[in-house]
Amino acid sequence: MILSLILILALSVGGAGLTYLFSAKTSLLWRLAAGCAVGSVLFGTAAFVLASLFGFSTVTAGAAFVLAMLPVVLLRKGATGAAFEQERALARNRVGTWNSAAGARFAYYTLFFLLFLFFFDRAMMVTDGGIFTGGSHNLGDLPFHLGAITSFVDGNNFPPQNPSFAGTTFSYPFIADLVTAGFVMFGISIRDAMHAQNVMWAFSLVVILERFVFLLVGDRVAAKIAPLLLMFSGGLGFLWFLSGWWGQSAGFFQFLGQMPRDYTLREGFQWGNSMTSLFLTQRGLLLGMPLTLMVLERLWERFRRDEEAVGARAASFAGIVRENRGLVVIGLLAGLLVMVHLHSLMVLFIVSVFLMMLKPRADFVAAMAVFGVSVGLVAVPELVWSMTGSSSKATEFFAWHFGWEKGGESFVWFWVKNTGIAIPAIAAGVYLLIRSGRREVEPDPDSKKKKAKLKPVAAAYRDGLKAALFLVPFVFIFIAGNSLKFAPWAWDNIKLLVYWYVVSAAFIAFFLAWLWRQATAYKIAAAVLLISLTAAGALDVWRVSTSQINWNVFSPDAVAVADRIKATTQRDALFVNAPTYNSAVVLSGRPSLMRYTGHLGSHGIDYREREQDIKTIYGGGPQAKELMRKWGVEYVIVSPVERSSLNPNEDFFRQYPITAQSGEYQVYRITD
Repeated sequence: MILSLILILALSVGGAGLTYLFSAKTSLLWRLAAGCAVGSVLFGTAAFVLASLFGFSTVTAGAAFVLAMLPVVLLRKGATGAAFEQERALARNRVGTWNSAAGARFAYYTLFFLLFLFFFDRAMMVTDGGIFTGGSHNLGDLPFHLGAITSFVDGNNFPPQNPSFAGTTFSYPFIADLVTAGFVMFGISIRDAMHAQNVMWAFSLVVILERFVFLLVGDRVAAKIAPLLLMFSGGLGFLWFLSGWWGQSAGFFQFLGQMPRDYTLREGFQWGNSMTSLFLTQRGLLLGMPLTLMVLERLWERFRRDEEAVGARAASFAGIVRENRGLVVIGLLAGLLVMVHLHSLMVLFIVSVFLMMLKPRADFVAAMAVFGVSVGLVAVPELVWSMTGSSSKATEFFAWHFGWEKGGESFVWFWVKNTGIAIPAIAAGVYLLIRSGRREVEPDPDSKKKKAKLKPVAAAYRDGLKAALFLVPFVFIFIAGNSLKFAPWAWDNIKLLVYWYVVSAAFIAFFLAWLWRQATAYKIAAAVLLISLTAAGALDVWRVSTSQINWNVFSPDAVAVADRIKATTQRDALFVNAPTYNSAVVLSGRPSLMRYTGHLGSHGIDYREREQDIKTIYGGGPQAKELMRKWGVEYVIVSPVERSSLNPNEDFFRQYPITAQSGEYQVYRITD
């Protein structure tokens, strides 16, 4: 774990150097947080390119690490070096000046760090009893990520092929798992690498979101509240918790320590808590969201800027690029999202289009064009590569689907149940933010109207209106996410909808901060509303963090036979196994003809032919031999998983030699 933290902190320093090319003066903490995401993405992308050219090894992983660290040289040169020294001196002064405000900041970040440390420790646990997860929704996702990581480390899977559907391009964004694989090449266990990365990416997200919210709504209290709203997101599930406790005999704390279910996802709840249902399970989003927020922050700064302050318009394309060089750099980084988290890039596309419509000034449109070209320079080649040889069908990703996952419930009640007072609070926050840019003036004594009026205060009023306009594309994302499905599995719309909530959380937080500054009754209301918005999510996070869930993913025999497979088979040997999420082949790094149908279906892959062929293969006989020759199958595994779901003809497979065995797990080498 310590070595993992050292490596990711080193990447943070390297990535921080690059942030000086697109972000003005800020805190050293933000630099390191942004650098953590930037450095990780650079390392993963460099590893992908080098491994595809020369194979994956400690040497190529080390070379990728060095490349990701190169921006550190910017910290010693020219204006960026001077800015770094100023921020470092400011950080030293803050550390040396201890007061109540500094103590509160320290406690705020420390509590988040400790939360992530304990929470992500439950993502994967390795014991004598096998491999477990403590995540209530991680039972299928953990094996998927392990399959990707082991395919890179033990299968040298480059250029990446889909380990769950052999012979096709691995079009699912895999950079987060490749970063983990890179750490494993340096001698770190998969568990320790994942744990350290998840903790640091989540902590970076808190810091980056805090600054984004402050710049958007201009309120430091709101900036502190917003990460709480995201990390403990949920709806009215806490009422179901209280009802469940009231309806049984155990004491409150006993019930709290043995909760029977989640309260943000399942049984009528679909929104889910971001930590338990997204960040723990979808590592690409956990890495992609900090980078996306950095891009959104830059777009917001350009959108809010008054044209008068820009100066004379650039007379040439080169001049436009110089004027918007920060957008060029951040655009190139945004293009890398194709293989980090594609839905995040889709969000940026939607936002960019809307901002140009909302502000159709020539210089702003030119700036956005520069940004778009920069994104395309990186994104287009990556998209072409990922689509070439992919088995995912684009037609499976778009269809009319009203109400997202509301089922038979009323649309309004579904969203109230799943998000509580979030939507009314967003509207209140927008109103108050615009209103905060207006001040009360005395009425004209000669006027018949004796009531005081609200008069706009120019700069603040414009910023409030612009912030409200900046929310428009995210409102569109909410509407679109409730009208269409953007993935074969409709619930995956959450990958877009979560950004509606992230940006909207700034306005919710502004509303709560406004209440907190009022009289005592309003302060109580702010506290009650904050609790109502976070209680259900906090319960789910508590359930994971306090070891109430222990799902067995792989048995000791599965782990042992996977080690034997690695020792006795070629790296690219093709396996047949039951189409389930936890086949022992996952841990071996070898490709499977087909794995879990849930994952394949959600990626738009038509698996029906292979699924039927696998059933026939396990049935044995001449047709099985013909199909194994057709697909080039080299090994077949027979384990409790296959016996329970496929009823394999074991007499048929006994004609083949056993290559690996542990307990009830046998691996047969197909010799025909």
